[in-house]
Amino acid sequence: MNQNRINRVLEGMKTRQLTQLFLADWKSIWYLTGYSCEPYERMYGLYLSSSGRIVFVLNRLFMDPGDEFEKIWYTDTDDGPKLLSELIDPEKPLGIDKIWPARFLIPLMGYAPKATPVLASDIVDDCRARKDEEEILLMKEASRVNDVVNHRARDFIHEGATEKEVADYIDKQYRAEGSESNAFTTIVSFGPNAADPHHEPDDTVLREGDCVLIDMGCRKNRYCSDMTRTFFYKTVSDEQEKVYSIVKDANASAEKALRPGVKLSDIDGIARKIITDAGYGPYFTHRLGHFIGQDDHELGDVSSASEIIAEEGMIFSIEPGIYLPGKFGVRIEDLVLITKDGVEVLNHESKELTVLQ
Repeated sequence: MNQNRINRVLEGMKTRQLTQLFLADWKSIWYLTGYSCEPYERMYGLYLSSSGRIVFVLNRLFMDPGDEFEKIWYTDTDDGPKLLSELIDPEKPLGIDKIWPARFLIPLMGYAPKATPVLASDIVDDCRARKDEEEILLMKEASRVNDVVNHRARDFIHEGATEKEVADYIDKQYRAEGSESNAFTTIVSFGPNAADPHHEPDDTVLREGDCVLIDMGCRKNRYCSDMTRTFFYKTVSDEQEKVYSIVKDANASAEKALRPGVKLSDIDGIARKIITDAGYGPYFTHRLGHFIGQDDHELGDVSSASEIIAEEGMIFSIEPGIYLPGKFGVRIEDLVLITKDGVEVLNHESKELTVLQ
């Protein structure tokens, strides 16, 4: 059990004036307790009260989290929500997790109608957004692996290769480096396919003059990495070179402005203004960045609508892009860590324009 993290959650409950919280996200539960269980369709959760009481709600099929925890067990033939209704304070609002299924919540509301459900998983998500020293080391290691594999992928690309072949190579290299898996479906996009920011690799064959956009991330020791680099094969056109320079400038300028206390909406604005002033504003079609940790996309973003102020320990992506339908796309993405005095970029693979031969 990580008491420091639990104390931060209890303080968040106090700020929200909540006396009880039920968490269902198994990654958040591991984050607080060190116990890992992926429940699939079964009800599972961790109950926290403002008094400091912590109770696991567990199916008999699950492993025992240990003697230090209070537990309520149930079987597949028991009424889980009814058991939970007997645990909670039925007269007080109950903070619930954003992922908790309606098939459990609605029956609970029937058993305890005065325990008004309040969406409150952001209390834990806000804690997860500010990484502690242990998490920072794990995320730096995941990013180191990403750098290594990205460099290998660049060298692997060859005439006649397909997007799928390159993506499969990347995934195999992650395993060779001790990663559990990729953090998301590896994106490899050649030529016009790169104009779709979330294109999934297919049998498209690499051709001279194509851009090669690779968006990749691994999961190692539970924590994710994420980066994008864009290369060009054999030749690069004047337009491709121009767009690449604009995106690179947007990436570098946004990263340079980061430090504790700045509004993340302002950081999005810096990158977006560079791209807009160059005449490509309509072709930057997504937010500048997203938070990351155990999940590749966690609560929090770097966008024009973000109300988040940068704080020490936050890790998120900076990934401006320009996508020209029918032509090509360019995206450059790093993960950044907000430090006490500024920012540390976690990816070290070159962002200089590279023409692969």
